[in-house]
Formats: sequence, C-alpha cells, structure tokens
Amino acid sequence: MKQLMTCVMFLLVFLLAGTALAANSSTTARKLSGDVTSRADRQSTYVPLAAGKSLAEGSWVRTGKNGWIELALSDGSTITLANNSELELTRLNMGKEKREGLLNLAQGKLRANVVKLAGKQADIKIKSGTAVSGVKGTDFLMMTVGPANVFFGNEGSVAVSGTGNEMKLMDAGTMTQTTRGYVPLEPLKVEPGSPLADVRTEFNAITGVTPPAEWLAGDALPAIIARWNVNYGHYLADRGNYQEALQAFQIAIDLTQTPEIRADAWLERGTVQGRFLENPRAALAEFLLVLEEFPRLPQSEIALFNVGQTLFELKNYAQAASRLRQYLLAYPTGRYRSTSETLLNAITSQTNDGAGR
Repeated sequence: MKQLMTCVMFLLVFLLAGTALAANSSTTARKLSGDVTSRADRQSTYVPLAAGKSLAEGSWVRTGKNGWIELALSDGSTITLANNSELELTRLNMGKEKREGLLNLAQGKLRANVVKLAGKQADIKIKSGTAVSGVKGTDFLMMTVGPANVFFGNEGSVAVSGTGNEMKLMDAGTMTQTTRGYVPLEPLKVEPGSPLADVRTEFNAITGVTPPAEWLAGDALPAIIARWNVNYGHYLADRGNYQEALQAFQIAIDLTQTPEIRADAWLERGTVQGRFLENPRAALAEFLLVLEEFPRLPQSEIALFNVGQTLFELKNYAQAASRLRQYLLAYPTGRYRSTSETLLNAITSQTNDGAGR
C-alpha cells in the first residue's frame, strides 16, 4: 500500500511539473482579426485560429493579407503580427527564475513588447533566416522581407546581428538593417519629421493594440524603406563609407520588387564598385543586371553606356565598341552620345595602332 501511494505521489508530481512547464511555454492568441491560421509544427497543415486559443512550443502562426494578431506570452509580454506574416514559436520557457525563448519570423512585420519584471531577466531572441535580435526587456519593431531585415527601437535596447557573431546595439529612437546575413548597418537616429519617422509611425500603427482599418499604407512600407536606402546609400558613398553604401543598396534590392527602385540600386552599386572601389568587373555585373532585368526602363540608357565604358576600361575593345554602337543606335540623341563617339574613336585609334605595329 505504501509503495502504491509513493507511485501515485510520484505520478502526480510528474503531471503537475509537466502542466507547469506547458503553462510556462504556452502562448495565447489574445486578440485577432481577419485571416489568421496556425499549425502545431512544420509538418502540420494550417487551420483557422480562434481568439483565446493556447499555442505550444513549435507552433506556427500565419496572417493573411488582412490578418492581424496579438499573442500573449505567459509572462505578460506580447508579440503582434501584422498582415502577411509567419512566425514560429520555436522555444519558450517563461519560468520563475528566468525567461528565455526563441521565435522565428519567417516573413512579415511584428512588434515585440517584452516586459521588464524585477528579478526575472528576459533573454528572448527573435530571428529570421539572416538576422537575430536579442531582447532583454524592450519594445521594438522587426520587418523581414526575403533576406532583408529592418529594425526600429521604441523602448530599451536590442542587440542585432546577422549570421555572424558581430552585433550592433539598437537603442530607442534608432533603426538598423541587414540583409543576407551581413553585419547590420550602424544604428541611425530616427529624426522627427523624416521619412524614417513616418515609416516608424505607420509600422507602430499596423502593430498597435487594434488592427488597422486598411492595410494599404502598411503594405507600402518595404518599398518606401527601399527607396530611402537608395538615397541613404548615395549619402554613405559620398562620405566614403563604400561597403556600407553597397549594403544599403543591396537592402533596397532585397526589400522590393519595384523595378525602378531595383534598377536605381543596381546602378548605384555599379558606380560605387567602379568609380570608388576600382573594381570594374564587379561594376560591369551590376550594370548588366539592369539591362537584363529592365531593358525598357529609362535606367537602361545609363546602364548600356556604363557597360560600354566599363568594357573600354577593361581594354575589351571589341565588346566595348559593340555596346557603344548599340547605345548610339538606341539613343541617337542620348545624354552620352558625345562621350560614346569619343570612346569609339579612341577604340579605332587603338585598333589601328595595334594593326600598324
């Protein structure tokens, strides 16, 4: 009998411990709106999610084009997902002694509000495929589009890294970005009245305590930040920060599919590679991308001339002449007509001199 009671007590302790662990690891769908679904793990199928439902470790949450959800962690912290977002609750342990967790933002926009509790240090990481943010008690915004990641700090500080060990500390009122696993750009202060301030305001609105009335402005954020990065990269290049400029342009390319923005960013990357870093082969690759992807855009005129000029610099005179003639044929009154003719005359002289020798 005594042995039986011991077994029963052991079983009860085991079940209670398991229940406590599940409670510490659970997350609740506190509020939601629109198309919101979840699945138990990577192999499961997404099904509609109802408000109030608990989600265990390993669960995934996905919002559709009009979806919005506020997730409540067991310690009082919240994670808000805007539309077209997908998040994995990889690991969560909100115990009495410590609070730690790992969330995986596969795509989309979120706001993380990790509460500060006396005597209970938080160590929560929110990652994408190419970046990691370490959170110890703060309010911040994170956007993931393909390999690109954008972060805004609202309160406290966040340690942001790419796929390596080097990280940048983002404080309240600043932003940073990274793409393709690179070291994040140096955090930048978000000045009041600036385009970045407008972006942060809209970002906060779509991840606020209630879903927005419509998503048009929120959906435009990646393209707006991409266009800002083209201008910011140009500023960095003027200051001599060439590698940072190249990354800003790459972030612009990775954030949006807008042809004009991508074409401008590739042209800027080519200019930095060729003019400042003296790497004409890398520059040539950037200019050719514009011609291949966007032959009908106005930027293709610049790209075509730059291809001819870069080939000339590489002393590939036959291909340079071909491209320069192509330019004169396509743009007989183009802005680079005179320079193209000058380069063609130089190629002719080079060819004649070679033949004479």
